[in-house]
Amino acid sequence: MTNPLQTPFAAVFCNEVRLNIKRVAPYALMIFFSSNAILWWGWGPAVARGWATNSDFYIARNHGGFAIILGLPIFTAIMMGDVVIRDFRLGVHPLIFSKPVGRGSYLLGKFLGNFFVLVCCQAAFTITFCLLQWIPFSGMVKLPVRILPYFKHFFIIVVISHLVLAAFYFAAGTITRNAKIVYGLAACFYPAYVAFGLLLLKNLPSSLQIFADPMGFNLHSMTDPWRRSAAFLNQYVVTYTPYAIANRVWMIVVSGVFLFIVYRRFAIDPQATRRSEDHFTMLTLSDSDTVSYGLESTPSYELVDTVVEASPAGDRVILPKVTSTRGPATTLFKIFAAVGVEFRLVRAERSLLILFPLVILLSIFDLAFFRVDPEISYSVTYASGTAKALILFLVGLTIFYTGEAMHRDREVRVQSIVWSTPAPNSALLLSKCLGTALLAFSLLAVVGVVAIVIQVLRGHTPVDFSAYFNIYGIVIVPGIVFMTALVVGLNAVLRNKYLAYVVAVGTAAGLLYLYNTGHNHWSYNPLLYHLWKYQDLTTTTILAYRLYCFGLAAACLALAHIFFQRK
Repeated sequence: MTNPLQTPFAAVFCNEVRLNIKRVAPYALMIFFSSNAILWWGWGPAVARGWATNSDFYIARNHGGFAIILGLPIFTAIMMGDVVIRDFRLGVHPLIFSKPVGRGSYLLGKFLGNFFVLVCCQAAFTITFCLLQWIPFSGMVKLPVRILPYFKHFFIIVVISHLVLAAFYFAAGTITRNAKIVYGLAACFYPAYVAFGLLLLKNLPSSLQIFADPMGFNLHSMTDPWRRSAAFLNQYVVTYTPYAIANRVWMIVVSGVFLFIVYRRFAIDPQATRRSEDHFTMLTLSDSDTVSYGLESTPSYELVDTVVEASPAGDRVILPKVTSTRGPATTLFKIFAAVGVEFRLVRAERSLLILFPLVILLSIFDLAFFRVDPEISYSVTYASGTAKALILFLVGLTIFYTGEAMHRDREVRVQSIVWSTPAPNSALLLSKCLGTALLAFSLLAVVGVVAIVIQVLRGHTPVDFSAYFNIYGIVIVPGIVFMTALVVGLNAVLRNKYLAYVVAVGTAAGLLYLYNTGHNHWSYNPLLYHLWKYQDLTTTTILAYRLYCFGLAAACLALAHIFFQRK
């Protein structure tokens, strides 16, 4: 009798779980989720409003916030986006497909293995939140100890919501074989979800709103809890209507549809058939006495010009011309050359074909389709509106594109070649930083041009170009420089792409939470989120903040240079 654990599906599933256990990112996610459970438990609104922290209402409320805010679809994309891509990138797919494993077992094992690890990471929030019932806290209301509501709401609200997201990201990454497309889709989740809610869900009846909401943010029937008394909420039992249950069933069906599409589109072909003539190489022999080794066609690498003349023995051979590889001018030339290479590599990413149009559309959506009330002038309103919308996209773009650039050489196995070039570490690090920064500047320029065009088309003239220049140049540009330098330093210190993603995204989410709750001091808000007004952009205070931002960027690059592995 065959052991179920030895089936191809079980082997792939267990292998994925073992691989994730050896990674650092899942443990970082668990620590991040657990710490936020403690934060929401002791320093949330429960103590101030008299809500019981283990009441059914508060448990469901926190899990709803966790699924849409703290659970962060970006984390789901990190765990599920490049599951299949890794095998092809590492070149182990021929070995895997040489085994008696079908594509269904392979894909399902890959998906469920990684989704199981993701659920375990998310369960750290629920387990920590449940264990806190035994911890005394001054002024906190607590009901008798309960266990079942924690895991009931965790499964219904969190697991099923992220199941459909995981299936979507898994399908996108497996079909396109490009992880950046997945990260771009994840970065656009919140704007797309908010637009979906405002344009479609808001106009539907409440029952249909519950049925059509993919994340199940308001599955239970409780509406407007802020006007309810604490005594009522502490005894309130959360129930799920038939529309809510239908929503969860529908999301499971949609997840199955995504996986079926992947199954139909994915093909295992380890021995690609080629035309018979492709196996042969034609050699053209010359009857001439002159032997040429083809060195004269060797490409020039700027610093070394190799010229070898094939001639009869005894004639002189021109030696290579070697120029100096040291000095500030030569180093600057190397940096420019490396930046050009990095920018071309980033520009060639297929994910930009999806990410750029989507970011541009979402950045100017309100200005293009809704009423615009000018604050100081129309140009100030258009420039500030696009800047505030674009900054969040730039954070996600910087984190993932810079992280991919930092680890690209190692993943495509050319790191030893790149590190053997006679270039200083500063050239290699600055090229990664400036390559992504140029991409962000390009996106900023395109958004600015589109905003100006829309302003003219809507008749909101005259156009004040200085408003765009001041807002973009003083607020956004230093922020881009800081973010790219920070991510470069983070990747150089941690030396693990996924751990750097988790730390960067978790830090960004935590800071965004602090900013929106009123804790936005300039010392830990270098992007000036909600800290600037157009009238104050040219004051010495704002300029001092910008110098502080550049100083932090320089410190991050210096730290990256210290921890860079190439010595």
